[in-house]
Amino acid sequence: MALTLPRFGRRASQTEQLVLAWDGRSLAYVQASEEAAGRHRVQRFGVLRPEGDKSAEDLAGQLTAAGLRGRSVRAMLRPDQYQMLQIDAPAVPPEELKTAARWQVREMVNMHLDDLTLDVLKVGDERVRASGSIFVVAAPNAVIRGVMEAAQAARCSVDVIDIQDLAQRNLQSAVARRDGEAERAHAAIVMSSDSQALLTICAYDELFYTRRIDLGLGFMQATWGPGEGARDGDAGIGLAQDDERTQRLVVEIQRSLDLWDRTWPMLPLDRIVVQAGARTAEMAQWLSRELGHSVKPLDVTPLFPGFEGGSEADRLLCWPLLGVLLRSEGRQP
Repeated sequence: MALTLPRFGRRASQTEQLVLAWDGRSLAYVQASEEAAGRHRVQRFGVLRPEGDKSAEDLAGQLTAAGLRGRSVRAMLRPDQYQMLQIDAPAVPPEELKTAARWQVREMVNMHLDDLTLDVLKVGDERVRASGSIFVVAAPNAVIRGVMEAAQAARCSVDVIDIQDLAQRNLQSAVARRDGEAERAHAAIVMSSDSQALLTICAYDELFYTRRIDLGLGFMQATWGPGEGARDGDAGIGLAQDDERTQRLVVEIQRSLDLWDRTWPMLPLDRIVVQAGARTAEMAQWLSRELGHSVKPLDVTPLFPGFEGGSEADRLLCWPLLGVLLRSEGRQP
């Protein structure tokens, strides 16, 4: 039986926020206070990595040492912890939408419905055009339970469970809104792990399109485009292997952009932004050349003073959590 939880993305209003993500191996957290609308000062962030057979006890001890016990938290699920499906909206009253969608996706999910927690949200913004579609978020109950248990280890209460697609929507929409372009379509490509990119397209502060692009392990260590050793023996062979992997990303991005143009011709894509940690500027330059479209870094630094320092690996894990801080009740989940 599905767990009874707050709807994905719902939250109450409060000034200080603690956001965490637990994947069974590491717990990333960001604590911040809201300084102004859309601007949060990060007080601290980091990643805890419990070890040994008694990982729950170890995690509880690390949470205590970090001073994160006894708080109300918001949790975020990473892309490999849930499915994000898009279906035609069932013709039912709003209060029956989730139940109807549950049966409609029963052949699309990768486990029994009783083992899943589901939520729904509309695709896009009806001010542009009613799409007649909805997104269905399907998260295994075991994943939800693991997140709740991790929070309970620190005597924290979880008041909302969010997902990375929506956190990414919040970040790219905040930047577009800051630049006075919130009503235009914009795409974001974010390296969600060493081997996967998350591509989202938004407009009017809402999510219209999302997909994961699997790239294989080691993508972030690959050479993107020709380098100095491209013609030098073994170096050339290595670069050729990297090129096959990196071109996969280019091809999949282009397919998504072509699909967008066909599906939403009234919303031409205004900008493409990327986030790849320390290699963000490099990726932006490389994709600009490959796609023939200006690609810019997704820079949210002005919105989150204090999010600096720490290891690059920890920053990459914590970066998506910043989007949960920007959740507002003025938009759908």
